[in-house]
Amino acid sequence: MEQTAKERTLAFMAEHAGDPTPMELFHMHVKHVGINTKSEDEAWEVAETLARLMGLMPRETEKAVFSGDLTENMEVESHGTYGHIGFGVNDCEAAIRYFVNRGMTLREETKRFDEQGRCIFAYFKEEVGGFAKLKTLIDEKKKENPDTLILDGGDFSMGTLIQTVYDTEAAELRMLGYLGCDVSTLGNHEFDYRSKGLADMLTAAKDSGETVPSLVVCNVDWDSMEKNGLSEGQKQIQSAFENYGVKDYVVVQKGDVKIAVVGVFGVDALKCAPTCELLFKDPVESVKKTVKEIKKNEKVDMIACVSHSGTWEDEKKSEDEILAKEVPDLDLIISGHTHSELQEAIQHGNTYIVSCGEYGRNLGSLSMTQKADGRWELTDYTLIPVSSEVEPDQATQERINALMDTVDTNYLAGFGYTREEVLAENAVEFNSLDEMGTKHEELNLGDIMSDAYIYAVENSEYFDGDPVDVAVVPSGTVRDTYTKGNLTVEDIFNSFSLGIGKDGVPGYPLIDAYLTGKELKLAAEVDASVSDFMTTARLYCSGLNFTYNPNRMILNKVTDCYLTRKDGERIEIQDDQLYHVVTDLYTGQMLGSVMDLSYGLLSLQPKDKDGHPIENLEDYAIMEGNRELKAWDAIARYMQSFDDTDGDGIANVPEYYATTHGRKVVDDSKNIIDLVKHPNKFSAIIIMICLIVVAIIVLVIILIRKLIRRARKKNSESKEE
Repeated sequence: MEQTAKERTLAFMAEHAGDPTPMELFHMHVKHVGINTKSEDEAWEVAETLARLMGLMPRETEKAVFSGDLTENMEVESHGTYGHIGFGVNDCEAAIRYFVNRGMTLREETKRFDEQGRCIFAYFKEEVGGFAKLKTLIDEKKKENPDTLILDGGDFSMGTLIQTVYDTEAAELRMLGYLGCDVSTLGNHEFDYRSKGLADMLTAAKDSGETVPSLVVCNVDWDSMEKNGLSEGQKQIQSAFENYGVKDYVVVQKGDVKIAVVGVFGVDALKCAPTCELLFKDPVESVKKTVKEIKKNEKVDMIACVSHSGTWEDEKKSEDEILAKEVPDLDLIISGHTHSELQEAIQHGNTYIVSCGEYGRNLGSLSMTQKADGRWELTDYTLIPVSSEVEPDQATQERINALMDTVDTNYLAGFGYTREEVLAENAVEFNSLDEMGTKHEELNLGDIMSDAYIYAVENSEYFDGDPVDVAVVPSGTVRDTYTKGNLTVEDIFNSFSLGIGKDGVPGYPLIDAYLTGKELKLAAEVDASVSDFMTTARLYCSGLNFTYNPNRMILNKVTDCYLTRKDGERIEIQDDQLYHVVTDLYTGQMLGSVMDLSYGLLSLQPKDKDGHPIENLEDYAIMEGNRELKAWDAIARYMQSFDDTDGDGIANVPEYYATTHGRKVVDDSKNIIDLVKHPNKFSAIIIMICLIVVAIIVLVIILIRKLIRRARKKNSESKEE
């Protein structure tokens, strides 16, 4: 029987009796209470009442009227359904980590910083997500309007253990259908299980006989692929597309409104799909062509696009904004891929772009009204948090539970686990997932994962005795953090839940490769110089330590780089020596994207132990007999290996991970000597380019001055004549 809120609260209190509280840790105290009102007038009415009753003098800010420091009377409903509580702390970053590790979700876009770059302000929201809660919210919307159109922007698969039955059960696609989703498109993660996995998933969804959403994507370049001769994987997907009925667009009737929905797969999405065998045409041109066909062949009232392209801060690089500008006949773009949480729609001309974030934490709701000219005006748009307050739909939850039962029998049993099995007890505050994208420094979450890789390889019964020098974990592969309390198999899997190996078993394997010392130093430079532009390339290493100065010239930021052994001994890196490196397959396959960002200047070529370039990284997966050593399983084994320090029969995460250990040191010096000492070849190249540009500018100025003088001289001579 499900516990009541009272029962859950009492159980929590009993479990955590004696734990230090935020009041003790950060001097946490209530600063004010936020009250949502519906208008400026209503906010002032509240302020007036509090002034009369309590003598609290009002002061107006941009969006609210404060009553002293007691209440913040919001002029619009924001920051919660009813309002919010503002807390003061003496260490904002520490408080953020505390609450993130207890299940609260940071609203990253609300963070504010002081002049030293320290966070001084942020909003949280309690988010849960999940299909069962989404079903509840969707059903409520359908009660209000039975003709509601439900769209999805792709990446409906991957991220949890349910994905392990992706190709056999098509659980995610079937659940989308069960929720009432009308149309979706393909995201890059739909290709994580390779061509056969995607084909099998589409076939399983179709064969289930259940209602599933239409799939649309207009820019698959079948002509080019057929001209070159279809590979086996391309043939598999083509057949599955035909069987499922994947189209460029579909027309959906909702009430008396006909909506054409076109799908598109973005440029960056393709870069994030290293196992995708399909070729794609230019997204903008393909949508433009498809919209033209729709207008010619269909009588529709609206044209919407489900796009797995995304929005970016830089409008010039924001793919869906470019799409909106270039294809003005689109009325609406449902934007996926970049996990953007757009609190307000982006508008270009008559086209609106909306996006509700990531991991099913919000349900986006919008209403549009047709204008006299036939175009549509957005009249309402809101993101509804899928929070703990939302009651999960029980029938949906039962379906999910039934599917999850197949995970234990069909997947985890092969590894000797069950999903609820406790691997370790954790009392350490690990960095949040958000911090891996925002903090450019050593993080304990990266430390424990990279250490796990070395442990698992060197403690495998198949270990060949060649010690691992360096293990690398990029932030882009990490999908979840570790909270305090019991860490289960499911928790560990969710922290690295990507992909599939050559063996056909879900989960990316670890791979063996060798890099020269010179390339190891370049890897450090990738982190220091490239990862601010591509945060998924932030590297967390075991065995490799480096110091970098963010103020130095790009591609010359690393000032010290060396290896460390388990005993802490410093080992100087020899440029021409080969070093044994372990990472996951996805990271190896994504090297090309990182190299592109450095315009080929930072070139890393994985090699075998004899120094020969590796052509296919899949062939260098670490094998245990006939099975690949999966990255998530490596972490699980490491967790199990810890000492049982409290004698309860369960391993305990060591206190070692409560702090960092100088693996990545930020030397934020602006001293001129520190900025220019030890220049490398990249600095010389950049300086040379700058000097050439300056020289060209000087020459142009000289030329212009000569031309001006010549013109003046001619004018003077003409006047004399």
